[in-house]
Amino acid sequence: MSVKAKYQPVLDLGLKLGIKDGDVSEESGILKIKGIASTQYEKNILWDKIKEIGGEKPSDIKANITVEDDSVYHRHTVKSGESLSKIAKHYYGDPMKYTKIFDANTNILKNPDVIHPDQVLVIPNL
Repeated sequence: MSVKAKYQPVLDLGLKLGIKDGDVSEESGILKIKGIASTQYEKNILWDKIKEIGGEKPSDIKANITVEDDSVYHRHTVKSGESLSKIAKHYYGDPMKYTKIFDANTNILKNPDVIHPDQVLVIPNL
């Protein structure tokens, strides 16, 4: 199996996320990838996929993923049935960090218990 085939799920994820200026090459058994993720969250999930396939410190891939907007962790579009605590659990692993999301969105939110589908929320860096 070629190293590119091994890491194809990473490349597929990059396409799904809309990574910009992507470039992939293989040289001496090492896959080299680069691109620009929209947010730190997207960069993190790409790295999580790389580590899932290649281990904690893979030696057969070199990735240079930069972030276009480092002023936020991510921008989240609210879906029906979501709450700030569910969103906080997804991004931070802790539902109690919903107050961080609320505080970052007081320009559109007046009550942390009331959010609506299709609202785009800033998920702040912690």
